[in-house]
Amino acid sequence: MSLKEKINTATIPQHIAIIMDGNGRWAKKQGKNRVFGHKNGVKSVREVSEACAELGVKHLTLYAFSTENWNRPKLEVFALMELLVFTIGSETKTLMKNNIRLKTIGDTSKMPEKVQRELNKLKEATKNNTRMDLVLALNYSGRQELVNAVKKIAEDVKKGKIEANNITENDINRNLYTAEIPEPELMIRTSGELRLSNFLLWQSAYTELYFTEEFWPEFNRESLYKALVQFQSRERRFGKTSEQLEK
Repeated sequence: MSLKEKINTATIPQHIAIIMDGNGRWAKKQGKNRVFGHKNGVKSVREVSEACAELGVKHLTLYAFSTENWNRPKLEVFALMELLVFTIGSETKTLMKNNIRLKTIGDTSKMPEKVQRELNKLKEATKNNTRMDLVLALNYSGRQELVNAVKKIAEDVKKGKIEANNITENDINRNLYTAEIPEPELMIRTSGELRLSNFLLWQSAYTELYFTEEFWPEFNRESLYKALVQFQSRERRFGKTSEQLEK
C-alpha cells in the first residue's frame, strides 16, 4: 500500500502550515549559492500546493519571508525579492488551473513596491477560486502580530467599545492577520530544526508539530503524505483524557 493510500481522506487537516527551511544549506551541499536553493524551493511549493489541494486541504500557509530575514546578506535579500516577483508572476496559470486562491499575512506594506504590485495582481486574479487558500506569510512575525492585536484591542478599550475585564480569546483572534483562517492542525518544519521561529505563535497552541531532516527543496508529495500519515496516527486530546474522547 502506498503512503497516499494510507491517508484517511475523511480526517484531512483543514489547515496545514509549513516552515520551509533549508534552501541555503541544500544549495551548499550541491556546491551552489544560496539563491540556487531558493529557486529550487519554488518547485516544492508548487508540488506541495497541488498535492494539498488534491487531498482536500482548505488552507495551506507557507512561511515565505520573516521580519528577521531582512537581516540576511543584502545580495541574498535582493535576490529573494527578485525571485518572489518572478515566481508570483509565473504562477497565475498554476493557481487558476488548481482553483487556488492566494492570500497573504504579515506586513506586506514593507515589501518592495513591485512585490506588492505582483501580489495584488495575483490576489485579484484568484479571488474567486474556491478549492484552497494558499497563504503566504511575508514580512511576518508572530510576536509583532500579537503586539498589533493588543494595540487594536487597547484602542477599542480607549473608545469604550469594550471593557478591559471583558477581553476574551475571541477578541485577540479577530485582530490577528489570520482572523478569517482556522488554526493550523498540522505544522511541518523541514531541515531538521526543532523550533517555531516566531511563526503562528498564538494560532499553534494545539497544533501537531512534524519535523523532518529533509531540506525544503527535497520535500515533495511523498514527504507530505508521510507527514499526514503520522499526523493521522496521533490522538489529539486538547487537554482531555483518551477515555473522555471515546465517550
